[in-house]
Order: sequence, then C-alpha cells, then structure tokens
Amino acid sequence: MTRFLSAIMMILATGVADFAQAGPKITNPVKAEVPAPELKTREAVEQGPVTIPRGTRVPLALINSVSTKHAAVGDKIYLESVYPVVVDGRILIPPGTYVSGSVTSSKRPGRVKGKGELYLRFEHMILPNGTMRDFTGRIGQLDGRSPEGFEREEGKINSEGSKGEDAGTVAQTTAAGASIGVIAGAAANNAGMGVGLGAAAGAAAGLASVLLTRGPDATLERGTQLDMVLDRDLYFTDDEVSFDNPVRGRPTDIGNGPDPNRNNTNGGRLGRFPL
Repeated sequence: MTRFLSAIMMILATGVADFAQAGPKITNPVKAEVPAPELKTREAVEQGPVTIPRGTRVPLALINSVSTKHAAVGDKIYLESVYPVVVDGRILIPPGTYVSGSVTSSKRPGRVKGKGELYLRFEHMILPNGTMRDFTGRIGQLDGRSPEGFEREEGKINSEGSKGEDAGTVAQTTAAGASIGVIAGAAANNAGMGVGLGAAAGAAAGLASVLLTRGPDATLERGTQLDMVLDRDLYFTDDEVSFDNPVRGRPTDIGNGPDPNRNNTNGGRLGRFPL
C-alpha cells in the first residue's frame, strides 16, 4: 500500500513539473515595418527648372582693389557683373549682379628674384532681384590692360618682372658715378682714374639698390575687368531669375581699371619700389 501511494505521488509530482515547464509561452508582438519616408538628395533639393551650366563665363569688374603688398589669405574681394549672361535665349545673370570671393594665396615678390603671386576664388552671388547663391568659380581671363601676368591653367596672377628696370637702375647709377668721377679726376689732374672710380662706385650703389628692394607687387586695381568661370552648375527656379528690367545698362562707375604703365612711372628716381 505504501508503495502504491508513493508511486501515485511521484506521478502527480512529475505531471505538475511538466505542466509548469510547458506553460503558455508569451511572445513579444512583432510590429509591422513602416517604410521610411524617401529623403531628397542635396542635388535634388538644389535643382530647379533653370540651369546655368558649369563652364559659363561671367564678365566682372572689381569694386575694390587687391595687392600682394597687403593681401592675406581669406581677405574678401567684391565685384560686379558688366555684361548679361544669356542661356537658351534668356538673361539669367543681368548686369549689376554682385559677386564676392576671397584670396586663397598671396606671395610678395623677392628682393633678388621671384615674382608676386596671387590666387583668387569666387564664392557668392547676389542677383539684382535679391536672389542669392553660394557657388565656386575661378578666373578665366584677366584684363588685357593689366601689366600682371596670368597663368590660365593654375589660375595664378603674377606680378610684372623687373629685370629691365634693374638693369636701368644700375646703368643710371653707373653713369652718375662716372660723371662725378670726371669732375673729381679733373680736379686731381687724373680724369681717367676719376671716371673709373666713379663708375665703379655708381655701379655698386645701383646693385645695392636692386638687392635691397622688392620687385613690383601683383596688383588688381579697382575697375579691373576679368572673366569668372563657374566650376559647377547653378540651379534656379523661374521666380528666382525673373527681373523687371534685366538690361539696365552699364553698372555704376567702379573705377578706371588697371594702368598698363603702372610699374614704369618712377619719376626719374633710382631704385624700384619701396620695401
């Protein structure tokens, strides 16, 4: 009897344990995946029905001047468009559009050799109706009146060389020294020696002047005209390029532009330019 009761108790205990282990399983409900909203790319946001393609040239004139004598990286330059830009028979950049940019590199000329170097970048545009755009652009052509050189591939503006002026400086001081030597030699009854000593002293003075002064700085004067080239497409809506009078004539007077003889007007003085 005892064995029988023990067997029943073991069966009941085993059944209770199995029921506890096999109890109802609670699982987390699976939420249905909701597709994320489609994100517009930056290009899709910026694109509009009107496009000014990359490589378009915009004729500009400088409102302020810039020179390697004072310019530093980050200095701002300000310009104004002087001729309408037409795309597909429609004026999209009228005269009087403002453009700003900055100096990306500035190097002064050396005292013995080396020319001044200037690099510029264009960054912001304001159309006459107030529409604004950030962009990137570079110089494609420099004013033909400017004595500065321009390397199109690099976009580098070089100052004018001074080798001819240096030779002229030495020649002038040599001649002046020889004249003084003639007078001094005549007083000492030895004109020949006086000429030689005077010429040598004059040449030394001229050479010292050349070595102690810098060559001409690279300078873009107020009113200098140049072509800006767009480095990427610009997109506008129709409203952003709608103008009451897109051709309003030449912009305000912004200066006479570069003087091609700027570096040749020393007024008869010896030497080149101030330090």
